[in-house]
Amino acid sequence: MPELNADQDRPVLVFDSGIGGLTVLREARVLMPERRFLYVADDAGFPYGGWSEAALRDRIVGLFANLLRDHEPALCIIACNTAFTVAGAALRSAYPDMTFVGTVPAIKPAAERTRSGRVSVLATPNTVQRDYTHGLIQSFASRCHVTLVGSPRLARMAEAYVRGLPVSDEAVSAEIAACFVDDGGARTDIVVLGCTHYPFMANVFRRLAPWPVDWLDPAEAIARRARSLLPPRADAWHPEENDAALFTGGRPDFATRRLMNSFGLKVA
Repeated sequence: MPELNADQDRPVLVFDSGIGGLTVLREARVLMPERRFLYVADDAGFPYGGWSEAALRDRIVGLFANLLRDHEPALCIIACNTAFTVAGAALRSAYPDMTFVGTVPAIKPAAERTRSGRVSVLATPNTVQRDYTHGLIQSFASRCHVTLVGSPRLARMAEAYVRGLPVSDEAVSAEIAACFVDDGGARTDIVVLGCTHYPFMANVFRRLAPWPVDWLDPAEAIARRARSLLPPRADAWHPEENDAALFTGGRPDFATRRLMNSFGLKVA
């Protein structure tokens, strides 16, 4: 683990394929109020589901060459399950002087909490196909029945929903239906949200679910891990309105800029 620079002016960089990482940023700000944040959305590459693993890995590693040079972050949070499961090891190998906090499906805590022994992982197709995800199941949930649900459309729906655009209940229900398994009365009782976009729609999921389940959001755990790696300063405080957002596709549309502003982010 590289030694972290305690310089308070160096930002915490939060990276996501789109706007899903805002759920992690929200929690990280609570735990690290003294820190400056830079949110980076790879909207030019979104969605990641259509990329081959090798091409996506190369893209992300290449993007970070410029991001680390231009912004000199104190720490990087990869707030995207697909990005980290595909490129996390490559990022750490390519940039050993930087600390990367990753996002992986919360399979271990789900296995610890389930009472029925039935857990579903709702994620992107890339994430559910990764060996990394299957390794987590083998390591931490081998005694559970784990249903992997790869949704090709839900991340786009979440992006639209959080911008205030209409998303039909029928379309959402179709994407989450496979999460709910009832085998002789043993029902799914925990659904792991394996994409940081999904917590934005948690209330919609709850309303449309055929029975109550625990929707497991990893954002707080990611923020706690980042906090543990950066030395805190009780006497320091950083105004949120000085934080910035950067989009790889250039200047985003009005709805996205309005959303960023609502999070106190200036679009660079």
